[in-house]
Amino acid sequence: MALFQFGVSLTFTCMFVYAWSVGDAGESRWLLFMIVGTALSGIAESLPKPRRRAAGLLRLTGILVLVCFLAVMFLAPEYIIG
Repeated sequence: MALFQFGVSLTFTCMFVYAWSVGDAGESRWLLFMIVGTALSGIAESLPKPRRRAAGLLRLTGILVLVCFLAVMFLAPEYIIG
């Protein structure tokens, strides 16, 4: 599962780098939320079992980032859309 989440995070990173190189990075700010959220979840999944507390904190932080993304979508959509 950690490898999948890191792959998704890498995919979002490649999408953001492409948008940045084309010049449309302002319109793809939502990708930054997705990159951070999936990367934190991937790091949490890759931790060993004795580090459950740290993994839980990373999962909670990843969920919080994605919930903040949803809140920004409803409260200030111009920040996400561009």
